[in-house]
Amino acid sequence: MRALPLLLLGLAVVSAPALAQMKLQPKAAPGGGPETRYFNSIIGLMDGNADVILKETRQGKTVTAAVLDVCYPVEKGSDRKDRFIANLAVSGQTLAGTSQSIADKQPVTVKLTRKQTGDDFEFRGQITIGQAVTEVASTDNSDLSEKEFQDSQASQDDITPQPKDFTDVSPESIGVRVKLDAAAEFLKSLKGEAVEIGTSSLAVTCDEIRAGEQTINLTVDPERASALLAKAKSTPGVTAAGWTSGAFEMDRTIRFAAADWRDGDKINKDKLASAVAGVLAKTLAAKPASATWNANTGKLKLVLKRPSAVYPALGLIQNYEVTALVSPDKPGSSDKLMLWVSTPTVSTSDDSSGAKLNLSDDSSGSDEEGSEPKDDNGAIDALIKEFRGQRWDADKSVWR
Repeated sequence: MRALPLLLLGLAVVSAPALAQMKLQPKAAPGGGPETRYFNSIIGLMDGNADVILKETRQGKTVTAAVLDVCYPVEKGSDRKDRFIANLAVSGQTLAGTSQSIADKQPVTVKLTRKQTGDDFEFRGQITIGQAVTEVASTDNSDLSEKEFQDSQASQDDITPQPKDFTDVSPESIGVRVKLDAAAEFLKSLKGEAVEIGTSSLAVTCDEIRAGEQTINLTVDPERASALLAKAKSTPGVTAAGWTSGAFEMDRTIRFAAADWRDGDKINKDKLASAVAGVLAKTLAAKPASATWNANTGKLKLVLKRPSAVYPALGLIQNYEVTALVSPDKPGSSDKLMLWVSTPTVSTSDDSSGAKLNLSDDSSGSDEEGSEPKDDNGAIDALIKEFRGQRWDADKSVWR
């Protein structure tokens, strides 16, 4: 028999909806009633790569019932996962049962022996999924009470449907929670939309499999975010949609009056890009080379150039690339805008005519060309002055 394909490293905890699926038992009752205990990290089970929960019902030290919940990649290196839940019959130290995997409908057989030594537990035996068999030899495991297990559960994602402003969430970053059986149709509905989908959110995690819901991460121009959310909320299977954390870092964000930077109800992006580039040209002693707005995300990419001092005889160019994003300071109408500007990334190029040098920015020192500067020569302070803006006071949680 061949070995079971490698599974994800580590044993993750699960979200609250999984508890319902596993038919949680109440805490131990006074007077020696049944008690529920959990293992959420059985060391070495399935080569230490499975996401596992073993729930036991005990009367004193005697196990009277057990449920094994295992989530695992279907193939080596795959992001796609399957899961089985097996009700195990208890006979002395033996836990045994059969089941079927939820996604691929593979037959599952479990046979384990359980031994307790003091506070440690040992599990040995076999788990078979389809034709693949894995040997189990797991020692030094510890169990949890129901309260400890509940406390260890993974927290819900940080979707905020109606934030009061964009100081805790980012205006371009959207999260949509959708039932697993409706996720594919929701994603297909985004075809042709000016929006970017985070590919990492397409891989369904074990927590999401157990919860029965998947969170899709989207990036959109802040001016279109509200419309995208309205569409998402009206889509069958969507259980939550709102803003999440994203590009905005408050220590590199300013707030300023919107009136001078709008044409009607739209932000004058050309005027804003010119102003930001002008400020950065002064602080970085460089000339603006290009300004490009991303139609999907609303982000502005600025490139500025200046002669490189690393080897003057070669006439090389030092390139500064900066990303910026502008948005109202809160959902809906507002008379204030927020502007986030990234730290510049620096590269060196040969822009001369004819044959060119091929350069790689391999500097390891923080003060060398090719690395991000320790500061950007006061760019944020200069932007505050140019836009007559405010800066966020993290200690007091106010604009100043």
